[in-house]
Amino acid sequence: MTKRKQIITAVNRGTMSQAQAARAYGVSESMVSKLLRQWAREGEAAFYTKTRRPHSHPAATGQEVITEITRLRTELVAQGLDAGPATIRDHLRKNLSENQTPSRASIARILNRQNLVAPAPKKRPKSSLLRFEAELPNGCWQSDVTKIVLADGKIAEVITWLDDYSRMVVHLQAHLRVTVDTVISSFTVAAGQHGIPAATLTDNGLVYTTRFRGGPNRFEKLLRTHDVIQRNGRGNHPQTQGKVERFQQTMKKWITARPAAASITELNQLLGDFTRIYNTERIHSARRATPYAAYIGRPKDSPAPLPEDTTRYLQDRVDKFGKLSIRYDGRMRHIGIGRTHAGTPVVKIIKDRHVIIADKRTGEVLRELILDPTRDYQPRGSGQEERP
Repeated sequence: MTKRKQIITAVNRGTMSQAQAARAYGVSESMVSKLLRQWAREGEAAFYTKTRRPHSHPAATGQEVITEITRLRTELVAQGLDAGPATIRDHLRKNLSENQTPSRASIARILNRQNLVAPAPKKRPKSSLLRFEAELPNGCWQSDVTKIVLADGKIAEVITWLDDYSRMVVHLQAHLRVTVDTVISSFTVAAGQHGIPAATLTDNGLVYTTRFRGGPNRFEKLLRTHDVIQRNGRGNHPQTQGKVERFQQTMKKWITARPAAASITELNQLLGDFTRIYNTERIHSARRATPYAAYIGRPKDSPAPLPEDTTRYLQDRVDKFGKLSIRYDGRMRHIGIGRTHAGTPVVKIIKDRHVIIADKRTGEVLRELILDPTRDYQPRGSGQEERP
């Protein structure tokens, strides 16, 4: 029984006077009188507190705008395009003034109320991530390879080159199989159209790097020839190539919304259409502009002369005690790898005191460290581990 009901019932039954009820329940006598008048008008509805929410809100989003938001969301999803609050707001601004256009947060609430957003588990907060972004166009190109299924069930491999600063696609093409030759030719075509980037960022796939298997491949040598810095994300950490990974999600979503391509040629026609839409029509939330507009809006970066490469690539095998030996400053040093890797063939990549030990067969990095010249033996967990 609510407090309001107790007061009204006690006075109406004659158990208490209005003054006694006010003292017993800690309210004013005028409040008791008000409750009795309300009970006389409304009956049992007076037992419960009414909402103070106003009947109308002049600043609330109108039903016409809500209907348009719903329509845009449905239409964009059907086309396989991004349909988030920021994208919908950009579409609304084409026909509405700035004052009439709801904020990004308001659109997000409307989408939730209309049950147009699939619930997702809480993710790691973005503030906890270390974010990298090139300062200029061509400051860094990200690349990755993904797969798309054709209508006949065959698998096509699609290689992407994406400008890190603007998110503009500088090259996107499907092949039956992506090889080192494909990477070299695609990079050369993109560089011929847009200029040579200052750096590249890829994973450790063999089409991009073989330095963990005994030395650089032809693509790595090509980059070195043009003084392009090569960066590679560490294994099992796709966040490093997050921009190109996210682009591939968008691209696949758009491709999936259409009938499956019957051939590589047809798939490349679709990829060409998507590239045009993505680069010149779709507003990217990171820059509040199309990728093409962001790309041409600032001067391009270019390679700077690289220092002489003094990296040594040595092949060896972990001994039965789980150790390896290298010569540094005229003396033999011993590095602990672990008995579990005894007999494993490895590649030792040595640049001054920076040492990487990788499994020659798989390319897995077994240990990476900064050599301590004061010690002959470098045990695991010695505090000299290099954090990638």
